[in-house]
Amino acid sequence: MLRRQFLQSVAAAAAAAAVRPRLAFAALPKMKITRVRAYEPPKSFFSASPIFNQSNVVVTVETDAGITGIGEGGSKDLLAPCASRVIGRDPQHIEHLWQDMNRGFFYPAGRERTDAIGAVDLALWDIKGKALNAPVHELLGGTVRNYCECYNTAGIIPGVTPDTPLKERARLTLAAGYRLFRFDALSVPVNTTYDTRERVTSMHDVCAQVREGVGKDGNWVIDFHQRFDLSDAIRGCNAIEDLAPFFVEDPVRTEAFQQDLPILRQKVNVPLAAGEEWGNRWDFNALIENHSIDFVRATLPNVGGITEMAKIAALCETHFIGMVPHFTGPIATAALVNTLSTFSGPVVMEYNFQGREIPHLPVCLDFKEGKLYPNERPGLGVELDMKQLTQIAEFTEPDFQKGQIYYRPDGSITNW
Repeated sequence: MLRRQFLQSVAAAAAAAAVRPRLAFAALPKMKITRVRAYEPPKSFFSASPIFNQSNVVVTVETDAGITGIGEGGSKDLLAPCASRVIGRDPQHIEHLWQDMNRGFFYPAGRERTDAIGAVDLALWDIKGKALNAPVHELLGGTVRNYCECYNTAGIIPGVTPDTPLKERARLTLAAGYRLFRFDALSVPVNTTYDTRERVTSMHDVCAQVREGVGKDGNWVIDFHQRFDLSDAIRGCNAIEDLAPFFVEDPVRTEAFQQDLPILRQKVNVPLAAGEEWGNRWDFNALIENHSIDFVRATLPNVGGITEMAKIAALCETHFIGMVPHFTGPIATAALVNTLSTFSGPVVMEYNFQGREIPHLPVCLDFKEGKLYPNERPGLGVELDMKQLTQIAEFTEPDFQKGQIYYRPDGSITNW
């Protein structure tokens, strides 16, 4: 009798599973990429700092199945070689297309072209999610957190003005629900002299105001903005150790990360974060493996997209390193929420869009009280208002003569 009941229960469970939707495991429809387009967002949205040369170009990847993926990053010239490698291809082969875009030319992708590869990669993941009617985070294994905690730059929240004192900015930021208050390394007026020794001397008193603003148990971050040479970075980190910063961001010059950050790690006790201007996992590998940093600033699309970010996250998880991505555009931020909500380590995301309308994205981010929430919308979960965009490029023809690929005997892609 017990055996019969057991078999009946197994059969019932199997029948129930058969009628349950299995979208995440369904085969993708056969399709091909037919067109890649690039658009500029409204000028008023990203015109605050013309020297901030970070791309907010909107990229769409269209297919013959009527599914269009949305990405962000790159430029007309940098997107051209990427488009030439993907048009006519099946968008479901994301890893293959990433390797092709990255390795199919004589010179390896530098940071700017990696950003363009990342823009296309975001759109490919968006296509896959839409084809399966599932959010990208579900395709990556599912979320491991209810939300992603955030911090912003210098208290960019409603009610804070340029005249708001630093201490009050810090207090209001945490009161708004953010995990951290972040500010820069005591900037001076632009186009004037920046004396790092003098700035280090003033640092403790200014940081003490921030500590008082966030309170004994609050968290704060200071960004050295890569302006300090190693000796002044050591002095600066040690000067504020007693104020317990959550981390010191980009404490030395980017060009010197590989040689100076390991030295700095041995000289100071404050947590260190670095890498907002860096690219792929090979940039970060040694610093993560040797625990020369405590947090990685890797972000999208800069590292090459979701495909590459997932691999950087795996490195961080292996070595118990946190991820605190630099802010980019809103589409890339939506992609970050999808990606980092599946990362089991510490995450705090830089987010500066609170209180700002995003005219070309009527559906984009789910933000509340200092936190970004993953959602169940298909793909990246964003929708475009095309009327707000200005087309700057269109690519419809594959051009495999612009690059070439070799394969190993096992069929995997190798270098040009």
